[in-house]
Amino acid sequence: MPQSWYFSSLLAEIAAKSDSEIETIALDVILLTISLIFLVSKIGAEICVKLKLPAVLGELIAGVIIGVSGAHLLVFGIGDAADIPNLWQDFLHNIYGLNQSDALRVFDFNEQVVSLLSDIGVIVLLFEVGLESNLVELLSVGPQALIVATVGVIVPFTLGTLGLIYGFSIPLIPAVFAGAALTATSIGITAKVLGDMGQLKTTEGQIIIGAAVVDDIFGIVILAVVASLIKTGQVRFDSIIYLILIAVVFLVGAIVVGRIFTRFIVAIVDRMQTRGQLLIPALIFAFLLAYIAHRVGLETIIGSFAAGLVLAETDKGEQLRQLVAPVVDLIVPIFFVCVGAKTDLGALNFSDREGLILAIFLVLVAIIGKLATSVSLWNTSLNKLAVGVGMIPRGEVGLVFASIGSATDLVPDSIIAAIIMMIITTTFITPSWLRLVLKKSEQEQLT
Repeated sequence: MPQSWYFSSLLAEIAAKSDSEIETIALDVILLTISLIFLVSKIGAEICVKLKLPAVLGELIAGVIIGVSGAHLLVFGIGDAADIPNLWQDFLHNIYGLNQSDALRVFDFNEQVVSLLSDIGVIVLLFEVGLESNLVELLSVGPQALIVATVGVIVPFTLGTLGLIYGFSIPLIPAVFAGAALTATSIGITAKVLGDMGQLKTTEGQIIIGAAVVDDIFGIVILAVVASLIKTGQVRFDSIIYLILIAVVFLVGAIVVGRIFTRFIVAIVDRMQTRGQLLIPALIFAFLLAYIAHRVGLETIIGSFAAGLVLAETDKGEQLRQLVAPVVDLIVPIFFVCVGAKTDLGALNFSDREGLILAIFLVLVAIIGKLATSVSLWNTSLNKLAVGVGMIPRGEVGLVFASIGSATDLVPDSIIAAIIMMIITTTFITPSWLRLVLKKSEQEQLT
């Protein structure tokens, strides 16, 4: 028995691949994965456009089909070799002769690269949103955007938390956690729909984007509070005040200092003669602001959005918008496919009546809580419903809450499953609903 174990271990060591071989094989898998993402995203987008549906919906559905809820061709969070999809295991074993341990190393590489590209995708998307926005108009709707964001946080949080405590007898901490998850807004999904319909520069579009940015700041603060509550059972108010101050200082500072700094960028661009003389410096500026935002405890997308806002004010704004569009077309679909791929429909147990009622409750609160924002608008000429609908999707922001909750024993699996159902529902109904509301508004204006 000891001899058999010794020889099998020796054979495993001989069969194991070197680091350079693993990196080479990982590159092959990454190329195949990216090719698959591009293929399914384009097919899904084309089908949805043919059906008069938003292209982003097709990209999300494509991700679901190849992700954890579908064919398992694109999966994340693999911690053990046994979790690698069978198709990939067979491919890696038959083509490259990999054992399970080496296959896991390859998949670690693949997951890290794809996740990184997805993160860059949403950064670039919000950079484009900033470029498409008008700083003066955004500031003019600032008070309305702030009120929309505030209402969109308070109403779903209050309804969700109190409803779970008194209606479902859920303990305080998981109820507060679920209520916090209801406050999030996925700016990426709404921004893509608005951009596709040419509605980003409208007053409604500016209010939605402005409110979503403020909502994102609120979300960071709430996330910090909830994380502290889960870990220590208490809330540190000094951390809350710090995060709020940092967010305000960063946004104001980025816009003020950025407007001065962009003069030097434009001056340098005018003297450059190589290809990408405008696009590359602009992306450097966007990534640097995203980096600074991340370092001070904010979301990277706040930094890239601020960069877009500042550069849109220069005389290169229109030219830059045209140059950034192909970059967005290239990398942003990776983000939406990954959001869909991470959506675990298997977490929903429809045979559990109590769990299903709980999930339906969270979905209704998630929708009603954001639609309530339309009531807070005082401009009667606005398409108020569009603003409310635009704030509904939770998307990747909600998934962050779900992942934090699943990592602790304080939040029951039933709550996590209900949150995931809320995320899925709000993410997938918003693109078509928002498009319908905006198109109806356009038709009423023409008649």
